[in-house]
Amino acid sequence: MRPPAGAVAVDFGPSDHDTPTRTSDDFEQVPYPPSHWSASHQEEELPLYSMNEEKARRRVPKHAGPQPFASDLDRDGYDDEGKDVYNKPRSFKAYQSSGRPRYPPTPPPTSIKEFLLQNLEHVTPVVYTLISCWTRFHKIGHSNVVVWDEAHFGKFGSHYLKREFYFDVHPPLGKMIVGLVGLLAGYDGQFEFKSGVQYPDSVPYVAMRVMLATFGVGMVPLSWYTAVELGMSQWACHLVSLMVLFDVGWLCISRFILLDAMLLFFTFLTVFCMTKFHNQQYQPFSFDWWTWLFMTGFSIGLVSSVKLVGLFVTALVGLYTIEDLWEKFGDLKMSVRDQLKHWGARIACLIVLPILVFMASFKIHFMVLNQSGPGDAQMSSLFQANLEGNDFARNPLEVAVGSRVTLKNVGYGGGLLHSHVQTYPLGSAQQQVTCYHYKDENNEWNLLPTWEETPYDAEAPIRFLKHNDIIRLSHAPTGRNLHSHTIPAPVTKLNNEVSCYGNATVGDVHDYWRVEVVDDIKRGKREHVDRIHSLTTRLRFKHQWLGCYLRAANAILPQWGFKQIEVTCVPENNPKDSHTYWNVESHWNNRLPAGETKYYKSPFLRDFWHLNVAMMTSNNALVPDPDKEDILASKPYDWPFLHLGLRMCGWGDTQTKYYLMGTPIIWWGGAVSLVVSLVALGVYLLRQQRKYVDMDPNEWEHFLYVGKVAFLGWALHYVPFLIMGRVTYVHHYLPTLYFAVLMLAHVLDHFIFSSRRFILRTKAIAFGICAGSILLCFWWFKSVAFGIDGPIAEHKGLLWRKTWNIYTQ
Repeated sequence: MRPPAGAVAVDFGPSDHDTPTRTSDDFEQVPYPPSHWSASHQEEELPLYSMNEEKARRRVPKHAGPQPFASDLDRDGYDDEGKDVYNKPRSFKAYQSSGRPRYPPTPPPTSIKEFLLQNLEHVTPVVYTLISCWTRFHKIGHSNVVVWDEAHFGKFGSHYLKREFYFDVHPPLGKMIVGLVGLLAGYDGQFEFKSGVQYPDSVPYVAMRVMLATFGVGMVPLSWYTAVELGMSQWACHLVSLMVLFDVGWLCISRFILLDAMLLFFTFLTVFCMTKFHNQQYQPFSFDWWTWLFMTGFSIGLVSSVKLVGLFVTALVGLYTIEDLWEKFGDLKMSVRDQLKHWGARIACLIVLPILVFMASFKIHFMVLNQSGPGDAQMSSLFQANLEGNDFARNPLEVAVGSRVTLKNVGYGGGLLHSHVQTYPLGSAQQQVTCYHYKDENNEWNLLPTWEETPYDAEAPIRFLKHNDIIRLSHAPTGRNLHSHTIPAPVTKLNNEVSCYGNATVGDVHDYWRVEVVDDIKRGKREHVDRIHSLTTRLRFKHQWLGCYLRAANAILPQWGFKQIEVTCVPENNPKDSHTYWNVESHWNNRLPAGETKYYKSPFLRDFWHLNVAMMTSNNALVPDPDKEDILASKPYDWPFLHLGLRMCGWGDTQTKYYLMGTPIIWWGGAVSLVVSLVALGVYLLRQQRKYVDMDPNEWEHFLYVGKVAFLGWALHYVPFLIMGRVTYVHHYLPTLYFAVLMLAHVLDHFIFSSRRFILRTKAIAFGICAGSILLCFWWFKSVAFGIDGPIAEHKGLLWRKTWNIYTQ
């Protein structure tokens, strides 16, 4: 049968039964294709065995018309000299940055004109920065009352000016900056910053707001340069800057005496430094490489020292570093010495340096706040003894029977042993015993002998308290004795209840406690402790009858217990449980001399660790109160689509009103872009599996790199709030929003501005629509950030979602 026209005929040679004389034409007949064939028919008609395996794997379905992306995947093959025939050839090519494209350096300018032309790229961010100065500073002093959390952070700034020690759940750097701003503005620190109270003339609140709003101004140029370093197109860079500039949420939060503008600025700075460092990877260990690696670590230290939320962007840098080192580990051309240098550089700059910056902020915090203040009780007794205005160091050193004392729980977050006249509503119905962080007379206890012993006589010889002594603890204000029994504790049911029972003449053996010495901070182990000292000796109190130990962990009593810490008697004997450790804090005994100050030095590392654990413990205790509805709070799943805003002040007709919400088109667009990016990634991966090639390797690397920075940054800042038990507000989403903005610009850039499908005019129209929508939406809602005067009902058109509580009273 005659083969069809254009077919390829291949002759494998004669059969075993037929061996005629051969000619050169007998081996292969490959006729030329007929002239009527189309160009598309000229491709891929050779059988598979006529091409190598790699080329066959790269065959892709052909598109009709021009293709949107390049489809050539030329790679340099790796010759393994036949050692592994199963692995595909590996690619080793020169470093290509997945961020900003690398251009050859420009020659030094020879004239001012040439200098200006070479730096023309900086004109745009300068213009945006000037506009941001107007948005951040316009009408910044319009409201002359304490707005929202200015009541907290303004007060903390006052403590720095008065050098009084205070306690807060956030690290100190941001509040120290508030104190510095107050000092530069001429504030004397005497205003109490009560919420809603009008600022007196002595408080330069406008100057303080302006200086702190400068951090909000700095967010705009940082966003521009970050988009540039991520390798986005000019269109996308403009969109990122416009969204940061015109979001009313970022604008509103930047205009008051708050920490959020600083947190946002340092978050933006960390991301910028990371992207800048990424683009220096082609020249490792150069000056620029070290500079931006150092700056990344320094920025991590700064953002973490303002709020612990900064740990989320730290995690982003950590994931980037892990991936980077993993890729270098797979580079067989890199020597072990270079591998170790890369590891050492990152450990030094991204772990050690941020920790040092974080610790330095606390060291300065302790140095400035050297006087006794309202936050003393959160710190160890030894730390308090070193504060000016505190009389601990003048208290008697050695503790004796008959002394009046306060007992401090050594466990992190622990308070002072406390009792009050209120009784338990369940269980024994006896007088409550709790732990309390504030100092009052209800924290005072008398150390007395047992009922069988001779009553305490102030004229008898002094009996110093020692290890294994059995005593009673009598509550000084009420005269009742510290008591425990087999009734379950109100919250921690597996432990025994601790109460106050009896009086100076009525009691039983359930009032007896054996004193066990753990150690002494100055003298060391128990063997070196002959007598118990105040402040330095750590004790445990064992119930003589039940064998349980007095313990105060971080279980919180209900409202009937005034939200104070539950005190129980735990049956398990765990010698390492610091919540069963106590020390004598205040100590009064007229028969004993005052102690020597050399015994009362507190090491910095111990104070640093203690304060940080106390901060985290207190932060976790900020749970929503089921007995009280908080109209300001919102859930994390409300944030991406702007389900609810936050009233920052009173809502009366005569008050200037601020409503913390975002520019809707930015928040909604950012949330949608996150979903679109995941769908697009899934589609591209499916198409790759089917051997379609939509992008060349550099485009694919850039698509993945920017997507990972934006999506992982968003997820790391957002997901933790879903599992937190603490109360949350819409302003907690503001750092997360930055990564949604980057993702929105990235998606628009990928599908429109950098696409080969569209002509320049189409891209310009798309950009105009996006930029115009952002600007118009900002102009429509600008009053929620600049301030709403008069009756709110007169301001129409602000209720785009029924869930917003703008118009309700």
